[in-house]
Amino acid sequence: MIKSRSRLLAAASALAVAGACGPAFAQEAPAVEEIVVTAQKQQQQAIDVPIALTAFGGERLEALGVQDFADLSLFTPGFEVQDQSPNNPGFVMRGITSDSTDAFAEARVSVFQDGVSISKAQGSYVELFDLERVEVAKGPQSTLFGRGALIGGVNLIQAKASTAGFDGYAKVEAGDYSYRLGEAAVNVPLGEQAALRLAGRVRYRDGYVDNALGGDAFQSVDTRAARASLKLEPADRVSIDIIANYQEDDPTGTAFKSGGFSPTDPTTGRVLDDRRPQSAAALTAPANFQGGRQLGIDRKVWGVTGLASFELTPSLTLNSISAYREYESQETFDPDGLSLPILTGLNDGRGEQWSQELRLNFDGGGRVRGFVGAGLFKADDDQRTPIQFDERIALAVVTGQLNASAAGSGLPATAPAPAAVFGNTAFTGALLRGLVANLSGNRLVLTPAQATAIAANLRANHLEESTNTSDLDSFDLFADVSVDVTDRLEVSAGVRYTRDEKTTGFGSRVVGGRSVLGGAIGAAQLAESGTAQGLAQAQAIVGALQSPGVQQIPDSVLPLFGLTFQPTTGNGLVSEQDLTDDGVTWRLVARYELSGDANVYASYARGRRPEVLAASGPAAPGTAGRFTRVEAETVDSYEVGAKAALLDRRLRLDVSAYRYDYDNFQTVEQRGTLFVTTNAGKAKAYGVEGQADLAIARGLNLLATYAYSHARFESGAYDGNRFRLSPDHSASLAASWRTALGAGELEVRPSYTWQSKVYFDNSNDRPAFQQPPNVFVADNLVDEFQKAYGLLNLRVAWTADRAPVTLEAFVTNLTDEDYIIDAGNTGDNLGLPTFIAGPPRMAGVGISYRY
Repeated sequence: MIKSRSRLLAAASALAVAGACGPAFAQEAPAVEEIVVTAQKQQQQAIDVPIALTAFGGERLEALGVQDFADLSLFTPGFEVQDQSPNNPGFVMRGITSDSTDAFAEARVSVFQDGVSISKAQGSYVELFDLERVEVAKGPQSTLFGRGALIGGVNLIQAKASTAGFDGYAKVEAGDYSYRLGEAAVNVPLGEQAALRLAGRVRYRDGYVDNALGGDAFQSVDTRAARASLKLEPADRVSIDIIANYQEDDPTGTAFKSGGFSPTDPTTGRVLDDRRPQSAAALTAPANFQGGRQLGIDRKVWGVTGLASFELTPSLTLNSISAYREYESQETFDPDGLSLPILTGLNDGRGEQWSQELRLNFDGGGRVRGFVGAGLFKADDDQRTPIQFDERIALAVVTGQLNASAAGSGLPATAPAPAAVFGNTAFTGALLRGLVANLSGNRLVLTPAQATAIAANLRANHLEESTNTSDLDSFDLFADVSVDVTDRLEVSAGVRYTRDEKTTGFGSRVVGGRSVLGGAIGAAQLAESGTAQGLAQAQAIVGALQSPGVQQIPDSVLPLFGLTFQPTTGNGLVSEQDLTDDGVTWRLVARYELSGDANVYASYARGRRPEVLAASGPAAPGTAGRFTRVEAETVDSYEVGAKAALLDRRLRLDVSAYRYDYDNFQTVEQRGTLFVTTNAGKAKAYGVEGQADLAIARGLNLLATYAYSHARFESGAYDGNRFRLSPDHSASLAASWRTALGAGELEVRPSYTWQSKVYFDNSNDRPAFQQPPNVFVADNLVDEFQKAYGLLNLRVAWTADRAPVTLEAFVTNLTDEDYIIDAGNTGDNLGLPTFIAGPPRMAGVGISYRY
């Protein structure tokens, strides 16, 4: 069963449906399965857990066709997932997004595997296979889950080895877009005190955005994942699980498609397709970029977890969670969305973490139960981001001449000129003259000869690189207790103290020489100051930039100018700063049992996102990077909810309403090509969520969910704006109808999911936030959003009566809805916002065997 919330109106409607079914409903429909969860660190029926919790068992996940987090979010009210790539997923819980890849970033929505945090963005997206269940806990859950669960946590409980007996399954699927899936698991007892379970998945699919330049299509899937689990029961009341996970991903990469310029052949300028995100994209990486890297992702994640339980007495149990994990992920991408080599980037992230938690649970069967514990968490992460520019074409972009109309190309505004055009120094020199004059307020005017000489030095492959690092040592103390005040009233209280010791580092450099375009812009800015000294310095820089040997000039004479950010001391020295942060989070919950099948609850909780040191490039070449201390973000949560199992447990209802008040809301602003964490002040969110799980009759079940989320900024520049990636409304409806057919049973499982309008940035694409100096080129169009849309999916399965074999056919996005999953991105700073299409209609068939 699933456990989530439904709006009161939805609950009333479901009750009306149940009543209309009358005696046939009561006599024929089986009870909806109840899931046992451990969200409160003890085994409980989901209906008895007084928090907003959605839980899916393994069979329900399979029935809904859930293969990854994006699929999971479709049926979890209040939870959204942006599946841009396995290197950069976005997890959204009740309006709050967690997706930063910076080494020093702190998660708001935590992801766990068997209680172990895997929340770092580059390492969090894992395959969902051979699972016992998934629990999605919403609201501040720091007390239960740890420091990263500011507004919620997703816990993946993997299937463990069991001494109960031999079992397993195998499944293969195939479909269009060359889709192929192979998945299997086997559980083997090794005597009475040990067992081994092995599981794996291989999943492949061609991309759905064609490559207009003839290479592999973008947005593909290419994943291999494996798991080994060992169960040891060396003595009575002792249980040990050792779990090893490994996954690697090699998809073709993200289809950053320009919305303003047509995809063209970079040599001839011929238009290859239209500008829709769903049509072919003309993207490529220059041959000399980072040793010949091609567009795409190369990602590996692995880890080992040890779970141990020691029953010390009938009422005391000591639990231990030990884990080690590593990830390395390199994503090469073309963020300008065009075939011209304007801008090419690499996100190279690596990290390792160690964690240990000890927890003592107490449950004597009386009125008091709870736990107390301590945890250690250590993480070392670093991120390297090389960015390569063709300065000649970048100059044309910032001057509005990408179509080279000033050179008499005759091309429409939406058609980039061929690459060779930008090698014309007369053309680029004229553009440089206009840019410098404009930026300097006509205080610095280049002669045609000066401009042409400088244009001849513009670099076709200027490379800049930034590095940020983080070394975190975190210590937790936590306790939680539940007391049965009366036979019907339960009160729970929890508290967690966290102390973090962090070291954040930042360095930036130019590779192979200074940016000539950056130097010209710097000279114009010096002249714009209007001082005699500033003008003299500007003229000296201009004189040096004309020299054919400009790259041989020592940086003591001419600074090593960068274009998007300036190099740090020594051209790349990583400077570090320390930060010590501690804080307390808590929760207070009351649950009242209306009957054995119905509960209501109310809670107040404090969530906290730790302080961070936001790192950015220096103000001038050859100086230290800048660190800004961003205060801890806090949220006060108020929530009420109700859960019920009605009509002989054939109807499960779950409804909640909440309000969040944020202080020191941490948001990310894009400055050049860097993304910087800043304090946006106050924000507020409130909403309602609900779910109904209904067994209408034998063989006919219905699942319905709905979420309303009003998440807005309340102060600062973004006052009144919506939170990014947060729809105000979302809903889903899934049905399962089973009937006998031949020598087996046919099951038809349609589902429909819908969400309202969503923005992809906290700026809500308002033109006021997309003007220089925040961006290089102004963007005055409001088009970076996705309007309301819905997706219809269908799965049909036939299971044989006398053999554990199931045949299945499926189709996703049955109506072939066009929609986007992201917009804006890095290209937005150059006036080149990009758009990423969502998957089109896809179909396939499969066969599975259980033994």
